[in-house]
This record gives sequence, C-alpha cells and structure tokens, in this order.
Amino acid sequence: MRAAMLHEFGPPENLRVEEVPDPEPGPDQVVIDVHACGVNFPDVLMIQDLYQFKPGLPFAPGGEVSGTVSAVGSDVTGLAVGDRVAASCGSGGFAEKVAVGATSVFPVPDGVDLTVASAIITTYGTSYHALRDRAHLREGESVLVLGAAGGVGLAAVELAAAMGAGDVIAAASTDEKLAICREHGAASTVNYTDTDLKAWVKEHTGGRGVDVVYDPVGGDLAEPALRSTAWEGRFLVIGFAGGDIPRIPLNLPLLKGCSVVGVFWGSHAARQPEANREMIGELFEMIAEGRVHPRVSATFDLDHAADALRELMDRKVIGKAVVTT
Repeated sequence: MRAAMLHEFGPPENLRVEEVPDPEPGPDQVVIDVHACGVNFPDVLMIQDLYQFKPGLPFAPGGEVSGTVSAVGSDVTGLAVGDRVAASCGSGGFAEKVAVGATSVFPVPDGVDLTVASAIITTYGTSYHALRDRAHLREGESVLVLGAAGGVGLAAVELAAAMGAGDVIAAASTDEKLAICREHGAASTVNYTDTDLKAWVKEHTGGRGVDVVYDPVGGDLAEPALRSTAWEGRFLVIGFAGGDIPRIPLNLPLLKGCSVVGVFWGSHAARQPEANREMIGELFEMIAEGRVHPRVSATFDLDHAADALRELMDRKVIGKAVVTT
C-alpha cells in the first residue's frame, strides 16, 4: 500500500509517499481501507516531536480515518468486512490501509458521507465531551468560543447551538472566519485582533460575563477570556494552538467563583471507552439528523498530504481539512 511516511521529525515537507507493507490485524484489531483521514492540530505537533504521544520513526501521521473494514481480527465481534466505519487511530491514517483496535472503531450511519465522517471523531468528540461532560452546559447559558473557526472551535460553536445555548459567541481572527461561524450557529461574533476581548464581552453581556469559555488557543487570549467569565462560570482548557501555555493568576477563579476545567478527550476515551462510544454514536446521530453540519473546507490527495498539514500550520483551514486516498 501507499503511505505518507515521516522518517525525520520536522516540517510537513519531510513527508514522503512510499510503498509500505499492508497491515495485518491483531486479534483485537480490524484493518480499514481508508477513504479519508481528518487532519488535526495534534498531527502538526506529532511530526515535530512536540506531542505527548510519540510514535517511533518512521510513521505516517493521521489520527482519525473513515473507510470500509477489509479484515477482522480473531477476537473481534460486532464488526464485519464491508462495514462503513470511522476510527480513532492516533497515527497511521495518511495511508491506504490502517490497522485499528476494534474499541476505537465506530459505525457510520447510512446517509453520512465518509469524507465528512473522517472529520468528526477528534474535533467533535473533544468539543462534545467538553461542553456536555466537563462544562455540563445548560440550555440558555452563554458560551464564548475562542479560535472559533478552527476544527474544534467550529465544532464547539455548532454543538453549543444544537445543545440550546442562549448566546453562542464566536471569537476569531478575521471577519471571513466569523462569517463562517455565523453560518454554523454563532449568535454573536467578535474579532479579537482588533478588539479588546474583555471589554467587548463586558459590554455585550451587560457586565455579567459568560457562563462557559471554550479555549483551544491559550497564549495571550486566555487571561482576558477567564476574566470574562460570569460568577460560577466554567473555563474549559482545550489546548494551546497559540503556542504559549498561559500562567493564570489563581486569584481570578477565587474572586469569580469559577472553575478552570481541563479537557483531555483522548484520555477520557481511553479510560472510559464505553462512555466514549455512546457519545460518538450521539454525534453521528446529530449529523445524520441534520442537527450539525461539519465543514470540510479542503481535501488533499495522499500525494499532497504535506500540503494539508502546512495549510493547518499556517491557519488557513476553516473547519477541517482531510486527506483522501
């Protein structure tokens, strides 16, 4: 099979498409003929040896795939050759085939496009876990989403709206990105490159603040966003796409009676696989019913997988990019 392999850590341009042996399933694995692979920020970190999970060289990036089951391990039940599935594989997805543990494989309902299905598990899984399980978002509450046009950000905008949030506020860096956010459910928008975020939220909410902050960016935006929480608000720490891990003054949670809540969907999925399976099933139901509409903004063939990573690194992707085989 063909795969986009990394032999040396560094920029996306280090990827090389080459022939490698087809995978064989272990007893608890299935092999998936890959239709598409979602591109995520952890892939960018992984190729630079900056991610907490470190596959050994050489490896193919790509942590989530969709496709068709082509082989089933001896101990696997509930999956069969020919099943349409999506899967969380960690790495190896930039390839024509990948072997995946059966517990990380999810059926794709009829009517859900396989290209769209490749862009769901990581971003929508992270955002749904964050809003549902960690923030316990209630109907009518307000949600401020930073980096709202990125993969997890746009998913959070859509899901918050679908869950009945009263005011979904999308914060992003360009007016073009904010227009896309409005198409996906944002009730209010703010461009934080030319606006004082804290002052804007204070005026917008009449001084009350927001119930939930969803922050995948970190950096200089984190503290003003935390200062924008309402009494007993929840500040969700998703990641640090801005590059810097902020140092938060702990007097702020004290004074606001708010919670700073860590969100690590990958660890949640590993520790509570059945709960995660139920959650992913709910997400696919939402998509099949048309309650959310994931945006795949760009597709790249395997020979241009490096370009997909470069577009993500350069913050040119609105929603999700995918690599197709």
